[in-house]
Amino acid sequence: MAGPGRGVDESEGAITSVSERSLFADVPHAEPLPALLPASHPATQPLSPDRSAPIPAPQPGPVIRFRRQLSHLSPSGIRNSVASAAGLELDRGVAFLLVPVFLACGVIVYFSLTVEPDFPQSIAVVVLAALCAAVTRSWRKTHLCFMAALLCALGVLAAKVETWRAGTQMLGSEIQTQLTGRVVRLDQMANGRIRLTIDVMSTARPTLRYAPGRVRVSARKIPAEMTAGSVATGYVRLLPPTGLVRPDSYDFSFDSYFAGIGASGFFLGNPKIVVSEDAPFAARLSSSIEKARENIADHIRDSIGGAEGEIAAALIIGVRAGIPEEINESMRRTGIYHIISISGLHMALVAGTIMGLLRGAFALFPDFSSRRPVKKYAAAAALLSIAAYLIFSGIVVAAERSFIMLAVMLVAVLFDRAALTMRNLTISAIAVIVVSPHEVVGPSFQMSFAATAALVGAYAGWSDYRADRATAPPQRRSPVAFVTRKLAAGTGTIAMTSIIAGSATALFAIWHFQRVSPLSLFANLAVMPIVTVVMFLAVLSALAMPFGFDGPFLYMMGKGLTAMIAISGWISERSPVDAVGLISLQSVLLVTVALVIATMATTWLRLAALPFALAGLLTISDTRAPDVLISEDAHLVALPIGGGELAVNRVRSNEFTTDNWKHALVSATIVEPETFEKGDVRFDIADPADLPPGAPFYCTAGLCLARHPSGAIIALADDRKTARPACAFADLIVIDDATAYYNPCRNPLVLVVTKRQLARMGSAAVFFDPLSATTRAEIRFAVRQPYRPWHEQRRFSREARGLPPYRRAEKPKKPAAQ
Repeated sequence: MAGPGRGVDESEGAITSVSERSLFADVPHAEPLPALLPASHPATQPLSPDRSAPIPAPQPGPVIRFRRQLSHLSPSGIRNSVASAAGLELDRGVAFLLVPVFLACGVIVYFSLTVEPDFPQSIAVVVLAALCAAVTRSWRKTHLCFMAALLCALGVLAAKVETWRAGTQMLGSEIQTQLTGRVVRLDQMANGRIRLTIDVMSTARPTLRYAPGRVRVSARKIPAEMTAGSVATGYVRLLPPTGLVRPDSYDFSFDSYFAGIGASGFFLGNPKIVVSEDAPFAARLSSSIEKARENIADHIRDSIGGAEGEIAAALIIGVRAGIPEEINESMRRTGIYHIISISGLHMALVAGTIMGLLRGAFALFPDFSSRRPVKKYAAAAALLSIAAYLIFSGIVVAAERSFIMLAVMLVAVLFDRAALTMRNLTISAIAVIVVSPHEVVGPSFQMSFAATAALVGAYAGWSDYRADRATAPPQRRSPVAFVTRKLAAGTGTIAMTSIIAGSATALFAIWHFQRVSPLSLFANLAVMPIVTVVMFLAVLSALAMPFGFDGPFLYMMGKGLTAMIAISGWISERSPVDAVGLISLQSVLLVTVALVIATMATTWLRLAALPFALAGLLTISDTRAPDVLISEDAHLVALPIGGGELAVNRVRSNEFTTDNWKHALVSATIVEPETFEKGDVRFDIADPADLPPGAPFYCTAGLCLARHPSGAIIALADDRKTARPACAFADLIVIDDATAYYNPCRNPLVLVVTKRQLARMGSAAVFFDPLSATTRAEIRFAVRQPYRPWHEQRRFSREARGLPPYRRAEKPKKPAAQ
C-alpha cells in the first residue's frame, strides 16, 4: 500500500496510483532519484552558443540501436536478462509464494508412493535437506535448490503425520451386528431416509473385535426425540468403505479414512434410544451445536418449504443431503453447483455484508467514525461472523479452507496491510496443507486454489496496468448513465471472473469428473446477481432469527431461489452433452506448472508459462480409454459398443458407477442386456463368432457374452464351471466367484479375472490390442500392493480370502403338533 504522499500525482487533472510491485523497478532508474540527492551542477553540462539551454545529447542511430537489440539476443544477453528478471522476482518475494507449491509437491509424492514410508526415513530426509540448506547459504542458487528439497520433504512428513494421526479402523467385510453408539449428526435425505453418523460404543451378536470407531448408516424412520447426542441402538448391516469405481478415479476409501468413517450401511429396523451415562464435555459441546443446526434447518424448511427450503438450509448451515438429485444435476450441467457448497463465495458475501452494514451504521455517527478505526471494527466483526458461519455450517473441509483464506485477509486489514494479495493466499494455502495434507490430491483444494490464484493474479496484473496510466477525473453523468455504467461494469466483472476461474479450473474438473459445463458463463451471469441478493437476505435472516423477525427475509430468499432453480433448469435443458472423457495426467501437470508461473511471476518470465500451457494442451488426449471396465465386486461389466452407447451386463446397475463410466467413456446411452431362457435356440454359445462386433450383452443362466467393436469377445460367468466352455472363444473372462483360485483356461491368450482378484486389487480396466489378435489383453487394477493404510482392510474381506458369501444357517422347523 502506498504511504502518505507516495504513488500519487497531485498535479491538477491527473490521478495516478502505484502498486506494491512498482516499488521494485524493472530497470535500474525506473523510480525518480530521492529529493535529498544534490542535482547535477549546470556547469558540468555543455550549453548552446547563446548559453540559454544545454545542448541535447546526441541520439544513437538506427544501426547502433539494432546492434543493441541483437546483443540482448545473444546467449550471454539472454542469460543476463534471465538472471536480472529472476533476481527481481526474488526481491519481490516469489520464493515465499512457492513455499506451498513445494509443500504440495511433497504431499503428492507421499500419496503417489507404492510403499508406505517409515517415520525414520521421512525424518532423516528432512534433517539431511535442512543440513544441506544450512551449509549452502553462501551459494544462493544451491541454497534455493536445497530449500525446495526441504519443503518437499516437509510435505512428505506432514502427510505421513496426518496418516498416522487419522489411524481410522476400517471394516474389512460385510457383517450384521447389534450396534450401540452416540449420534453425531443427522441428515434428512432427499429420498426420505435419515442418515446418521454414529460414534460406536459397542457391538453385539456378534461382537466385532476390530469395530470401527465411527460409522455412517441410514434408517427409514427414527424416534421423534432422537437428536445429536442421543445414544441409539439397532441391528445394522455394515459394509466396508467402497473403493475406486475405476482406476484413477475418486477413491472413497481414501476419503473415508481421513474423515474417520470406518464403515457405512443401514438399519435393518428402526433404531431406538437408550439411556446412557453423561457424555464427555467435547461430545456435549458438539451435540449442542448439532442440535442448534438441526433446529435451524427445520425452521428454514418449515418457513420456505420444498427444494428451495433445502437449498436455503444448505446455504445457511451446510445441510445438502435433502436437495433433490435432479436439481443437483441441473446445477452441475450448468456449472453453478459451487453455489451449493459453502466456500469462498459464501464466506466473502457474509463478510462483505457484515462489513457493509457496520460501516453504514458507523457512518450515521460521523464524530465517532472520524476518531475511531471503524474499518478495523467492521473487519473484526466480519471475522467473528465467518467463524460462527464456519461452526454452524458443520466445519466441512471446503468451508474450513475458505475461512482460513478469508481470515488471513481480514487480519491483514486489521494490521493495515493489503487484503487481496498473493502473499495472503500463500499463507492460507500453507495453513491448509499443514492441517489437512490429504486435501491436496482432492478436487476441492485444487480447483479452489487454482481459481483464487488466477483471480488474484489477474487482479494484480490489472492493477499494475492501471497504475501505469494517468486518467482524467470522471465526468459528471446523469443518474441513468451512472446506473447503466455500474451495471455494465458489474456484468463485465462477473463475466471476467467466470472466464478466468473457469479457465483455471477446467482441466482439473475434466481430470476428476470427466465433464465440463459449456454454458457455465451464461449461467453464472444470470444466476450470480440472484445469489448475491439471496446471500444478503440469508445474512439478514440469520441476524433476525434470534428475535423472530426472519420471516420476511426467508420468504424473499425462497423467491430468489425459485428463480435460480428455474434459470438453472432452463439452461440445463439446452446444455449439450458435458461428458468429455479421460485426459492424460501429464497434461494436468503441465498446465499446473503453467498456472503457477503465470500467477506468481511479475516480470517477463511469466511468458515461460506459454510453452508449458501449449504442451499441456497438445498432450491432453495422450491417453487411451479402457475397452472394458469391471467393478470391484465383479457384478458389473461395461464396454463401449459405438454410437455413444455403453453396454452393461445388468438390468439394474449401480447408477453412480454407470454415470461415472459414461462420462469416462463419453457415452450417452446405457444398453441393457438381452436375457434368454436356458435352452433358447437364439442363444448358442457354441458359435459365438456369429455375434457382430459391437454387440451388447446376451445372457442366459450363469453366462453373459458380448463382443467389443475390435472383435474381442467378453464372457461373464457365475463360477469356474460355467466359465470353462468360454475358454475356447473368449478373449476376456470375468468369474463372479471368489472361490475360483486357479485359471480354468489353458490358453495363455485368454485373460481371466476372478472376484478374489478384484476384491484384493479393486476395480479394473482392460485394454485390447487392436493390431494383433494373438496378444493377450492388458489389465490395470485400481489398487496396488503392498497396501497403503486406507486400503489395508481389503485383505480381510471374505472375497479377498477366497471364501464364499456368508449365509446364515436356517433354523430347523418345529414339528407340527399332532
